[in-house]
Parts: sequence; structure tokens; C-alpha cells
Amino acid sequence: MRRSAFVILFFTIFLDLLGFGIVLPLLPNYARELGASPLQIGVIAGAYSVMQFFFSPIWGGASDKIGRRPVILISVATSAVSYFLFSQSHSLWFVFLSRVLAGVGSANVTVAQAYITDITDRQNRSKSLGILGAAFGLGFVLGPPIGGAIKTNLGIEAVGYVAAGLTFADLILAYRFLPESLKERKSRAEFRFFSTRNLSKAFQEPAIARLLAVNFCFTFAFVNMQISAPLLWKEHYGQTEQNIGFLFAFIGLTSVIVQGGLVGRFAKRFGEREVLVAGVGIMTLGVGLIPFIPETTLLSIGLLALAALAFGNGLCTPINASLVSLYASPGGQGETLGALQSVGSLARMVGPISGSLLYGLDYRLPYLAGSFALILGALWAASLFKFELHHHQEASA
Repeated sequence: MRRSAFVILFFTIFLDLLGFGIVLPLLPNYARELGASPLQIGVIAGAYSVMQFFFSPIWGGASDKIGRRPVILISVATSAVSYFLFSQSHSLWFVFLSRVLAGVGSANVTVAQAYITDITDRQNRSKSLGILGAAFGLGFVLGPPIGGAIKTNLGIEAVGYVAAGLTFADLILAYRFLPESLKERKSRAEFRFFSTRNLSKAFQEPAIARLLAVNFCFTFAFVNMQISAPLLWKEHYGQTEQNIGFLFAFIGLTSVIVQGGLVGRFAKRFGEREVLVAGVGIMTLGVGLIPFIPETTLLSIGLLALAALAFGNGLCTPINASLVSLYASPGGQGETLGALQSVGSLARMVGPISGSLLYGLDYRLPYLAGSFALILGALWAASLFKFELHHHQEASA
């Protein structure tokens, strides 16, 4: 595998999530300062995932046709523009437009995953996708404190300038050092932009359909937790905003360790399908325990529950993507991984609404719903053993 190409890919995904982490925690209060209603705040925050839902298969399919490199460059440039617009956002429409473009640009995760499938063999794929996934965790850990510090000391405009500057630097590096990885491209007749046929085609393959369903389940459960845990920890455990930030940082750091150093070893020793089932099971345990932790043990037993959540999620995310690439046909990697990202984006759209509504009914319901979804996901993951993996030859660069 080309080390320099992988480094650029890692940096691209890291900056996508860093920009997301820098801006997202500031959005609700900033939108409120501009006069947004609660519904408008929800629409602005959700625009990012909506665009990811539509553009993940667009970028993935386009990369199968014209190559990975040009799509990555276009999408990174789009992200840079989105953050510059955010720096100039003195009205709700500008804030909304900046989030729309940010979602379009950040949908390039599909292409980065497809790039990995181009330059790795089967034995190293889970490890490589795990390291790439660690970039998500790093952005999740570092983004919020960086964004908060910049806004406090330099103002909201500086937040956009810094995110845009980092992304523009990434664009220059990718243009200079990232080679093309795709060797065989689809013909024009085979290429389609987004349509429901893209997703329905992926769901026609039984094994891939199960993996897409598993992805929805663990993403939905995680986002349910993400939206309701700050309320739970503040209202029922008396935690400060700073402590809540540390708890999320703990989740992110644990996920980074798992994806960056452990998932590849586990996949080689036990097998991808076995690790996926285990990951969903461990995540179920973590999610289910969260609302039942005694108040006095939040920072002891509670951390164990969060570690289980992060450990399971850290296994599920890269292994699920690796298995999708191994079950998919060699010529449709980008399109199939795009369908995977769209399903994940759909879960990230549904999860916040579900988590907030269920929490309003009973603070334990978001976690019970997440646990139920994960049990279904574990059953679907276990059913993968009756499907044969594709053993096509893959070139290792």
C-alpha cells in the first residue's frame, strides 16, 4: 500500500471530522443568536446528514467512473468553501447553506473507503479501514475544544477561517501527493448519479443488505446516545458541561485506540464476520447499561459502560465497511460503499429526532431503543456466515 497516499487519506478524513467537530457544537447557540427557532436549529443541524445521504452514493458512483482522485479533490474543495461561507454567516440562510455544502463535501468518506479497497489486499483491509476510522475519533475528540477556544478568544468568524484554512491546506496536499488508485473504470453506460436504484441495487444482494441493516442499527444506537446523554448526565447525574465534554472525549479516545491499533489484529485472528458480531454484542451491553448506572459510580462503572460502547462501535464501523467491500463486486466498490454511507447518514438523521423525543417520554427509552436495534443488528450480523465472501484477486500497491 502506498504510505503517502494513505497518510493523505487519513488527513482528509481527519480534517473533515475536525471541521465538523469544530463547528457543530457551536451551531445551536449561534443559530439562536441569529434568531432561529428550535425547528430551524434542527433543520440547520440536520442539513449536513441529509446532504451526506444523497451525496455519498453520488461521490462513490462518480469515483467508479472518473477515478478516486478527482472526486476527492472536488469534495475537499467543497468543504473548504463551506467553512469559508460559515465565517461569513451573519444570517440563518448563510449558516444553512454552509452546512449544506459541508455535508456535500464530507460525503467523500465513501471515496476514501473505496480508495482503501483499491490499494489494499484482503488481509490488510480491515486494519487500514480501522486506522482511517481512527481519524473520525480524533476529529470527534479535538474538534469541540478547538472550536470553543477559537470562538471564545477570536470570535465565530475565526472558527470558519481556521476550518477553511485547514481544509484548503489539505486540498493542496492531496493535489500534490495523492495518486489515482482506480485501475479499471466503469463505462458511461454503467454510471448513474443518485437514485433510489442505487440503494435498491445494494439491497438486492442478501449479504450486503444485511450489512447495510447492521450499519443502520449501530449508527442509530450511537446517535440516540449522542443526543440524549448530555441531558441525562446533566439532569440525572449533576455533571457540568465540562465533565460531559470529558466523557465524550473518553468515548472518542477509546474508539481511536480500537480502530487505530486493535481492529486489524482482531480481524486477522478471529475473522471479520466474527469480530462484527462481537462488536455489536459489546456495544449492546454498553448502550443498555448507560441509564441504569448509579449516580455515585458514573466515573467508575459508568466509564466501563462507555468503554464497552466505544469499543464495540470502534470494531463495528471499519469491519462493516470492510465486509461490504469484500461482498461487493470489484467494479462497484464506490457505488456500494456509497450506499453504506447513505444508510449511515439516514440513521444520523433519524437518531437525533428519536433520541430527543424518547428522552422526553422517559430518560431510559433512547437506550432501550438503541439496545433493541443492536440486538436486531447482532442477529443480522450472525446470519452472514451462510454467505460466501468474494475471493477476487486484489492488487496491493
